Amino acid sequence: MGIKKSWEEGTSTSSAQGFTLVELAIVLVIIGIIIGAVMKGQDLIDNARAKKVITTANTWNMLTWTYMDRKGRFPGDSGRNGIIGDTAGEVTAAASAIGEMVATGAFTNPPDNPVSIGSYTLYIYMGFDSPGATNKNVMVICNTVNCAAATTFTLDELKLIEAVDTAIDGLSDAGQGQFRGATAVTLAAAPAQINNKYAAAVTAVTGVGTESTAGTATPWGTTQNAAVWLFDRPY
Repeated sequence: MGIKKSWEEGTSTSSAQGFTLVELAIVLVIIGIIIGAVMKGQDLIDNARAKKVITTANTWNMLTWTYMDRKGRFPGDSGRNGIIGDTAGEVTAAASAIGEMVATGAFTNPPDNPVSIGSYTLYIYMGFDSPGATNKNVMVICNTVNCAAATTFTLDELKLIEAVDTAIDGLSDAGQGQFRGATAVTLAAAPAQINNKYAAAVTAVTGVGTESTAGTATPWGTTQNAAVWLFDRPY
C-alpha cells in the first residue's frame, strides 16, 4: 500500500508540473495554423476589394463605349469632336461623361460613384488631359470627392490602385503604360450628384514622370493623389 501511494503521489506531482514537449509542440502548431488562416483571410479580403475596383473601372469603360455605339459620340462629348469635356457645354456635372451615363434612361444599372470598398472610398471621373500638347480622353480615380491634391493615397489604397494597374497594363508602374499615377487633377466644376452618383468633368491631370509614350518607370507611392487611365488612345 505504501508503495502504491508513493507512486500515485509521484504521478500527481509530475502531472502538475506543466505541459510536456509534445503538448507544447501541438499547441504551437495550432497557433501557427490560426495565424496563417487569419493572414490568408486578410489576403482574400484585399483581393476581393481590388477586384471590385477593377470591375468598376472596367464597367465605366465598357459603358463609355456602349454609349458611343448608341449615340455616335462619347458621353460628355456633346460637341462630337471625340474629346470628353473640352468645351463649355460639357463641363457641368449633368453634361459630363459620368453625368450622361447615369442620367435617367441612359443605362439600367450603372455603377455607384463613389465606389465603397470596406472602409475605403474611391471616386471616378472622366474628361481629358493634354499630354504632349494633344488632348486625350481620361478616366481618373481619386480618394476624395474633389480629387484634392493634399489627400494622397494611403498604402492600403495603393494596393487597390496597383491591382487595377496590373489588370490594365500587365504590370504595376505609376509612370508607364496606359494607367499611371498623378499628383494633381483639375475638375471643371465642383462634383455634383446625378441620381445619387457623383459626376464631374476632368480638364487637366498632372502625371508623374514623363507624360510621353515611353513614360518614366516610377513606383506607386504616397506622393500620388490619383490614378489616370488613357482608355481610348496611348500617351
